[in-house]
Amino acid sequence: MTSYAVVVERASDGGYGVWSPDLPGVAALGETESQALDEMRRAVQFHLDGLREDGLPIPRPSTVAATVITLDAA
Repeated sequence: MTSYAVVVERASDGGYGVWSPDLPGVAALGETESQALDEMRRAVQFHLDGLREDGLPIPRPSTVAATVITLDAA
């Protein structure tokens, strides 16, 4: 099993966008965070399946961990 880190961002319209630093160009959108993550899972799987079908290497995850930091308002 391989795990890819993803970044979830809230859009100005209230929806969510998700992307992965290890898979440039693979992204997903959703009205909720959960929906966006489900769409991202499908997008990643579709991307990896395409790479396999084309005989291309599967990118190895380089992101070890992700966290959120909180700062006082600037």
